[in-house]
Amino acid sequence: MKTLIVIPAFNEADNLQKLLPQITQLRGLDILIVDDFSSDGTALKAKDMGVTCLSLPDQLGAWGATQTGIRYALSNGYDQVVTMDADGQHLPEEIATLLNSKSQDNNVIIGTFPKRLSRLKKMAWGFFKALTLIKIQDLTSGFRLYDKQALTLLSGERASLLDYQDVGVLLLLLRSGLTISEVPVKMYDRQDGKSRVFSSWLVVMKYMIQTTTLCIANFGVKKTK
Repeated sequence: MKTLIVIPAFNEADNLQKLLPQITQLRGLDILIVDDFSSDGTALKAKDMGVTCLSLPDQLGAWGATQTGIRYALSNGYDQVVTMDADGQHLPEEIATLLNSKSQDNNVIIGTFPKRLSRLKKMAWGFFKALTLIKIQDLTSGFRLYDKQALTLLSGERASLLDYQDVGVLLLLLRSGLTISEVPVKMYDRQDGKSRVFSSWLVVMKYMIQTTTLCIANFGVKKTK
């Protein structure tokens, strides 16, 4: 299976300097950094380390950058994509856990580590799960393996309307009849910088309103695995 690791990155030059040497040691895997209009030399750092990098002309957010990587993968004949964060939370050695968990019975594998969530985040996820009936433990984990069927779906226009890679993407996958499985993995706390989704109470409020509206619009989704 031809596999591409897609890493969206916004001002992650320092973290990539630590992360990329670990990933490049993994054999048989290609790496793509999608630079989300960074101002700290993220693209230069990736290229200096010999890693392919796409630089976006405007900031699209984590999901927009990830979708760019997905489209790149399809255009270049990849069979599957592993997505992971650039901030050091996702461990390169756990990529094998995702790959080894793939079977014909699932289209998406999510690496989950629910213990990383704060009490407030757990309350928010519980609220969203109640609205959507999604049974997935870790709704926000960006550490995922997508097969070609999932990639084709997520490269389309419907996925382009989404702002975040969590609940909306999961609902789209499930409504389209794709199957999602979870596998426990180890994760670290963010090594540097801060989350763009939870950077301020105003941003959190916007996220909660948008995601709640999305959940209500998709009420009744039950298919999961």
